[in-house]
Amino acid sequence: MQKLFFNSSHELRVYAVLLATFAAGQTAWGCACGCDIFDVGTSSMFPNHPGAMVFVDYDFQDQNQNWKGTSTAPASHNDDKDIKTNFTDLGLQYLFNSSWGLELQVPYDFRSFTGRNDAGKIVTDHWNQFGDVRLEGLYTGFSADLSAGVNLGVKLPTGDYRFDPKLVDRDTQLGTGSTDILMGGFYRHHVSREAKLFWFAQTELDLPVLTQEHYRPGLELDSAIGMYYHGWRIGRVAISPVAQVIISEKTSDGGGAAAHPVGSGFQRVLLSPGIEVDVRKLKFYADAEVPVYQNFTGNQLAASVLIKATIAYEF
Repeated sequence: MQKLFFNSSHELRVYAVLLATFAAGQTAWGCACGCDIFDVGTSSMFPNHPGAMVFVDYDFQDQNQNWKGTSTAPASHNDDKDIKTNFTDLGLQYLFNSSWGLELQVPYDFRSFTGRNDAGKIVTDHWNQFGDVRLEGLYTGFSADLSAGVNLGVKLPTGDYRFDPKLVDRDTQLGTGSTDILMGGFYRHHVSREAKLFWFAQTELDLPVLTQEHYRPGLELDSAIGMYYHGWRIGRVAISPVAQVIISEKTSDGGGAAAHPVGSGFQRVLLSPGIEVDVRKLKFYADAEVPVYQNFTGNQLAASVLIKATIAYEF
């Protein structure tokens, strides 16, 4: 998840919708068995001045639909039956000046997995643990208005990937076991300053480079484009509706016997309406991400919607 600091509340919200989250300390939305989530950024996570900000992010998904290719498939074709996940992230961000900043995200996730074990019985496992930590550097010094920027960072293999391996495959674990390079960029601009309407675009690549125990997660590319309106106020409360399109592609897993290349990898397009409410330094954001196109390699579990909420406070 990327976040930046801006010199005005207008710039803040513009970028807000832009950067996200690039997902990596969490696992994949709509993927075979619980891979990574791409969170499009919100101004609730971007303070508008140098300094610190803390935030808590929550996401929920219930992967209970079996898909193959671009359509649903019979549940009997997949030994995995249901994956419910509550993703939480505690984050700290610090901007040294108007050009350079750092961000740290520490995830703690809760998962319920139902599937067929080696004995052919349908069983359910529940577990919770820390996930893969993300550390990123941010640069926005290309222009005075901070309308363009880049990020470069790393996802560390801090999450466990060995929980109940007789039932839970590697692509269903909360930790990937890989060290990933994260890189991306963004651009934002106004559609109409008078109408207080803005647009944005963003992309990020998640590239696994160091892996463990013969499993390599697929490379993932996530992009977002959207707009938001910044013109509603009720006293000191600012309200901004957001609309965005998220486009993702992830290649199949590989590396050895632990991988399932014929049952991993996807392409998807999500529509995501959302709303942000700001009260001075306290910010709240929520959205729903709904798939309008999905193409899965093999049989994989997919969710019908992802629910997201974020609360942040600037210091």
